[in-house]
Amino acid sequence: MFEKVLIANRGEIAVRVIRACRELGIRSVAVHSAADDDSAAVRLADEAVRIGPPAGRHSYLNAAAIIEAARQTGAQAVHPGYGFLAEDADFAEICADNDLVFIGPDPEVVRALGDKSRALALMRSCGLPVPPGSAETVSGIAQARRAADEIGYPVILKCAAGGGGRGMAVVGAPGELAGAYARTRAAAQAVFGDDRIYVERYLNPARHVEVQLLADGYGAAVHLGTRDCSAQRRHQKLVEEGPAPGLSAGTLAAIADAALRGARAVGYTGAGTFEFLVDEAERFHFIEANCRIQVEHPVTELITGVDIVHEQLHLAAGGPLRLRQQDVLPRGVAIECRVNAEDPDRGFLPTAGRLDVFQAPAGPFTRVDTHGFPGYVVTPHYDSLLAKVLTWAPERELAIDRMDRALHEFAVAGPGVRTTIPFLRRILDDAAFRKGRYSTGLVDRLIAAGPADPDAPDPAPPTAVVPRPAAPDPAPPGAAHPAPSGAHPPS
Repeated sequence: MFEKVLIANRGEIAVRVIRACRELGIRSVAVHSAADDDSAAVRLADEAVRIGPPAGRHSYLNAAAIIEAARQTGAQAVHPGYGFLAEDADFAEICADNDLVFIGPDPEVVRALGDKSRALALMRSCGLPVPPGSAETVSGIAQARRAADEIGYPVILKCAAGGGGRGMAVVGAPGELAGAYARTRAAAQAVFGDDRIYVERYLNPARHVEVQLLADGYGAAVHLGTRDCSAQRRHQKLVEEGPAPGLSAGTLAAIADAALRGARAVGYTGAGTFEFLVDEAERFHFIEANCRIQVEHPVTELITGVDIVHEQLHLAAGGPLRLRQQDVLPRGVAIECRVNAEDPDRGFLPTAGRLDVFQAPAGPFTRVDTHGFPGYVVTPHYDSLLAKVLTWAPERELAIDRMDRALHEFAVAGPGVRTTIPFLRRILDDAAFRKGRYSTGLVDRLIAAGPADPDAPDPAPPTAVVPRPAAPDPAPPGAAHPAPSGAHPPS
């Protein structure tokens, strides 16, 4: 096992990995931007290194600064979390060139599956069903139009280098194609530095179902069951649950088997997720693979009892898979709600500012993964995710009721700060969601219906506020320093 791991990320996932390292006796190094000098990750890590200014391209996407921080601190491995450099094959290669273990699949696997068009071709070649679409990326609007005409509208334009739900546009009719193509291509270049686009049939209504996998470097692989991520806005997930409800056991088993077949075909190692769309007839289609830890991985942890980050670290250190398929015994139902600093009544506009109040829920079978705390300043520079609230129960109805109770308890307040909590409670209250018969159109339907109560405030005020610990002195750029010993995790 490693003695020291550098976490090349921020926010709640950095906290999650630091905690796993501490439990395994691994020293952790948090790298951070100037905007995160006082972050929970910096407070919890054994060491912290400031690597640049707030802008991600100068800090969390600055591979050279991250590698230098690893060299300074003697880290043996780099955990990339999700987002930023997590699926950057070049960064994985740079780590290897500097004798650092990249905690993820081999760079060639990341490269093959990171190119969504290439991944579809690979999976098609090993027998996985894929949506009807252009066999390759299209070279221009004329080819895109021919592909769309052959597939039939509606279609969806996707960036070959996309991920995280970004870089997609649904086109309902031929007259919309040219504008959507231009916008998507420009966005692809701006966000991913790669303007290649491919065309798929847009499946609607559909369910978004994914399979969590673990695989070692010796040919062994297991799946940890399914998650449903259909409650999403603009392809960004809001609520996830496992196992996927409302589908037959045969369909769920077939999806899991297909994911394992795909992973073995490409020599996947570590933790990963294969994602599918499932139509009303329970026909399923592979759409992409994610070569990283997922935001929603705790859903699977709650129903299987498997600590996925522990296993990631063990596998990356060269260990054999410690689970056989018959050892994986999912139990009960787990639900996750993402609490973002966004205003649902203003188009989910991100809201930045100081959190005067931050009181996370607790109670039976309730888990909160967060980097928030009273006094924390939500910065406009990064993703607006504040916390992930999870509940578990033997039955789905009780898991939903527990989640509603937990969200009711969650108190977040500060000048100008709003959260998605009221909207999440609307999802939980929806009749189709309650029945487990919802699709990727759920959130759009709720938005179209308008706010249930435009004057409804955020949840009840807190009964107690924990004083904020004194902030450490900011470190000079590039300097390594020990994290404050008296730091406490956000709760």
